[in-house]
Amino acid sequence: MEKTALSTPSDTVSTVSIISRMLLASKQVSDLFVSPGCRPFVKISGKLVAVEIPDMETFSAEDTARIAAEVIGSNQFAAQKLKDDGSCDVSYSVPGLARLRVNVFTQRGTCAIVMRAIATVIPDLASLNLPSEIARIADTKNGIVLVTGPTGSGKSSTLAAIVDLINEKNSYHILTIEDPIEFSHSHKKSIVHQRELGSDTPRFDLALRAALRQSPDVILVGEMRDRETIEIALEAAETGHLVLSTLHTIDASSTLDRIIGVFPLGDQQSIRTRVAKSFRYIVSQRLLPRKDNAGRTAIVEILKSTLRTREYVLKGESQGKSLIDAMRDGSDDGMLHFDGEIEKLIRDGVVDVEAGLTYATNPGNLRLELSDLLENQEDAAEPPLPEESASVEAEMEIER
Repeated sequence: MEKTALSTPSDTVSTVSIISRMLLASKQVSDLFVSPGCRPFVKISGKLVAVEIPDMETFSAEDTARIAAEVIGSNQFAAQKLKDDGSCDVSYSVPGLARLRVNVFTQRGTCAIVMRAIATVIPDLASLNLPSEIARIADTKNGIVLVTGPTGSGKSSTLAAIVDLINEKNSYHILTIEDPIEFSHSHKKSIVHQRELGSDTPRFDLALRAALRQSPDVILVGEMRDRETIEIALEAAETGHLVLSTLHTIDASSTLDRIIGVFPLGDQQSIRTRVAKSFRYIVSQRLLPRKDNAGRTAIVEILKSTLRTREYVLKGESQGKSLIDAMRDGSDDGMLHFDGEIEKLIRDGVVDVEAGLTYATNPGNLRLELSDLLENQEDAAEPPLPEESASVEAEMEIER
């Protein structure tokens, strides 16, 4: 790492100019990639696209080290973490354009950088096109609410919209613990304090334990990364706080499996009991490519705490008693399940059948649900009879 240490060689294109040009490649830019020996790339609607920057055909190792140095700036904690652990997370702003969540890491002895573009304005639930049930989270007084999904599925935006709604509706003390801070919340009806790993606290679990002594009503934990963080989050929920957090899991069932699975086998039943009593919502998100190639569309799965879902969490899922069954039957309670939402999008012509099946939780079952649509498509795709054959058949019919 010392060889590529954060030196600053002479350069022709400034870091701000490089990042600005990459951001301006499209309004749909979500990620920026800076890698030695590679052209500047951005991700637009889930696809990598090269960006032309004058006087910079490809990044050199010196370029990436210089950009890393400028992005990290005076953050000595991040610089030390990069040196010791090989990666670090920081935030970076291009005034008037965007804020970025940045991960700097080493590969093959050189620096590489991936940046996630963050909107400068906190989105609301309507602009994110999220189900109205999610707005009810703002009225939840205690317990755990989890937003899950793969990287880049919009978890942070959804959480920010929920926090902003709470901020507008309630006179609360809201405390966030993030790595790094993404959306900046101003004080509205609530007081909002935001703590960042590295600059304000060294670890999630330490900050979360300290939060219990800071009289919060709502605690947002950027990610439930380890057993200690999960355990303290459960404790906070059990003592009357509303805890919001994220997990990199694909759906509600795998979220519960992940939480329970981090504990020793002998503790898992007691954790099931605690989770069953504490969870209020598990909101899972996926992004699907649109049929018209106009970007991606979001689908949401919502598991809500009810007598039935709490029982399934407590006792474990079994044949005919799964959380998917509960979500499928729980539409009156505001619950949604992925495959049901995908089916709607396919029938509305928003998503292609094959793309929908690719992203489905149970592709076989979804194909059965779509059997009538698939049959109609197959009938429409059958070629018409040749003119000669059609005329022969008509003559035979006349003779009869």
